[in-house]
Amino acid sequence: MAVRRVRAWLPGLLLVAPSIIAIGVFVYGMLGWNFQLAMTDKHSEVAEGTFVGPRNFIDIWDQPRWHLSVNHTIVFTIVFVLGALLLGWLLAFLMEKGIRGEGTFRAVYLFPMAISFVATGIVWRWLMNSGTGERAVGLNRLLGYLGLPEWHWFRDQDWGMAAMALPAIWQMSGYIMALFLAGFRGVPEELREAARVDGCGEWRVYRYVVLPMLRPVLLSALIILGHISLKVFDLIVAVSGKQIITDVPAVFMWVAVFDSHDPAKGATIASYIVVSVAIFVIPYLIWSVRKERRS
Repeated sequence: MAVRRVRAWLPGLLLVAPSIIAIGVFVYGMLGWNFQLAMTDKHSEVAEGTFVGPRNFIDIWDQPRWHLSVNHTIVFTIVFVLGALLLGWLLAFLMEKGIRGEGTFRAVYLFPMAISFVATGIVWRWLMNSGTGERAVGLNRLLGYLGLPEWHWFRDQDWGMAAMALPAIWQMSGYIMALFLAGFRGVPEELREAARVDGCGEWRVYRYVVLPMLRPVLLSALIILGHISLKVFDLIVAVSGKQIITDVPAVFMWVAVFDSHDPAKGATIASYIVVSVAIFVIPYLIWSVRKERRS
């Protein structure tokens, strides 16, 4: 009996073993090494690095740049997540109602997903150029033609990070549209017809029948967008470089490791990023596993 069981699962285990080993070493092993480095005083590349416990995680909160980068991430996350969710839902709603050339529009909206954040950032750096008047280009030139006030975009002291979220919204809203559109199409037509027979108008059908059934889609979209915003790096650097005005933890980590040559501080920042992403992802994974078991 035992030999039969071994023969049943051994081929599958051997098939996935290289992937398991690679993930164990290069993902979880590197994460463990990073957390270990964050608990040392290796603040230069030549230092030995002795264990200091969680001191680095506490001391970093005394640095103004860390507070600034965290605040920027919060603003970016709120604008990016809400903007992508609302725009993606609106596009999916319009598609779901039925329009001519739906396949073409769907492909056009999804095209930005094929572009890297670096390429997106380079284009949007020109679009969001802060030049005004005769020096205006990109969106400021358009605003000038329309007689509207020109803006400093990502160089604005108060709304720079909100402007920085615009390229990310443009790139990810098509993907969120696809998720919501699949959710809309997954609602059985019989439920909608039953609600209409009971006297519900079209708005109430969406409010009480369709939208409640989109909660799993909404949760998935929220997790995807949330973890992207928390570890955003390439888009920020492509648009504005390593400027304080658009600083985020990932950029701060890069500066700490490669410019300031402080491995322990960089590992500390990276650990905070990992923990913040885990706060989003782990509850979703637990919920998904429990849902599968119930079904």
